[in-house]
Amino acid sequence: MTETKIAFVTEDEKTISSHFGMAALYRVAQLRDGKLVSVETRAKPHHETHPDHAHGAEHGDRHADMFAPIGDCQLLVVGGMGSPAHDKALSAGLKVILAGGEIQPALEAYLAGNLVSDERRVHTR
Repeated sequence: MTETKIAFVTEDEKTISSHFGMAALYRVAQLRDGKLVSVETRAKPHHETHPDHAHGAEHGDRHADMFAPIGDCQLLVVGGMGSPAHDKALSAGLKVILAGGEIQPALEAYLAGNLVSDERRVHTR
C-alpha cells in the first residue's frame, strides 16, 4: 500500500495560491494506491505584512514554521514562492510542484501523471 499526502497552498480552498507566504491555508489530499481517500483543510502560518515586504533573510526562519502543519506530506503544490521558502521546502523533504489554477483539476492532472512544475514561478531578488 502506497500512501501520499499532497498539500495545496490556498487562500480559498479552491484555487492554488500564487504567493506561498501570504496564503493562510493548506488543502491536503490523501492518496492511497493512487486513489483519493480524503481531503482536509489545515491552517498555514503566513506573513501578516504588506504584500510589498522584502523577501530577505530577516524572515527566513519563519518559513520553517510555515511547513510544520504539513510535516506528514510528501508533495507541495503552489503557484509561486520565493527562493528562500522554496529552499526550505526542499530541505524539509518536500517535492515542490509550481503550478497555478484550481486545486481539483491540478489534483486530477497529478493522478494522471500530467501535473508539470514551472520553475519560473520561483521568485528571486
